[in-house]
Amino acid sequence: MSIRVQGASVRHGQVQALSALDLQIGQGERVAIIGPSGAGKSSLLHLMATAVPPSGGRLELLGEQPWVLSARARQRLRARVGLVHQAPPLPPRQRVVTAVLAGRLGQWGTLRGLLNLIHPGDIPGARAALAELGMADKLFAQCGQLSGGQLQRVGIARALYQRPEVLLTDEPVSAMDPVLADHSLALLNRHAQAHGVTLVASLHAVELALAHFPRIVGIRAGQVAFDCPAAAVSEAMLDALYANEQLASPVASTASPQVQIPRC
Repeated sequence: MSIRVQGASVRHGQVQALSALDLQIGQGERVAIIGPSGAGKSSLLHLMATAVPPSGGRLELLGEQPWVLSARARQRLRARVGLVHQAPPLPPRQRVVTAVLAGRLGQWGTLRGLLNLIHPGDIPGARAALAELGMADKLFAQCGQLSGGQLQRVGIARALYQRPEVLLTDEPVSAMDPVLADHSLALLNRHAQAHGVTLVASLHAVELALAHFPRIVGIRAGQVAFDCPAAAVSEAMLDALYANEQLASPVASTASPQVQIPRC
């Protein structure tokens, strides 16, 4: 089992982002997480990435319980997990090649990491990862010169270069046009299949989730609303999952109206 979430809760100040959530994801599975804005999708991804601790319940990641490990052991565990952000936190003056190679900083020693900032140590590897996303010509560009969609592709290239055992992606194609979004998700899925990587993607575009992922998890008000094969997700389930989305409170996800969602 790659990821096991048991009765997990996450709070952000006064906001109850996740509430007693249970979810299991096996090694090599490819799962899309969908749901309305404020449902807790990003919080769930960040919990899985050990970016935030649970305020209740338990997380098991790659056979380990991250929050009972020492800080050093937890850092080693994090090096086995890739996280692609919706808005990759890349310094504007950083070169793209350096940003991509940073995917392996957790696997390198301190000295090699510092040397990489001065002289990129694997230019062919960075170029190959970028080429898969049509970005090889931006190898030596500064990140501040790129569009939002290009930055997202750099973030994906960094994750591909890292070669993690678990790859978590939070709205990774939201700034891309439909063709690039489709291509990028197809690439992530091919990579996951080829290398036995567990792939979890939070997506707002339901059609992309259904097209690219065999398993769909619907999240609403911080809990799992349904967990089904993509072929079993019906229009009625989606209508119920997104019902009254425009009325959902921006303060707390638990304020979302309670809706009965059909089963798979």
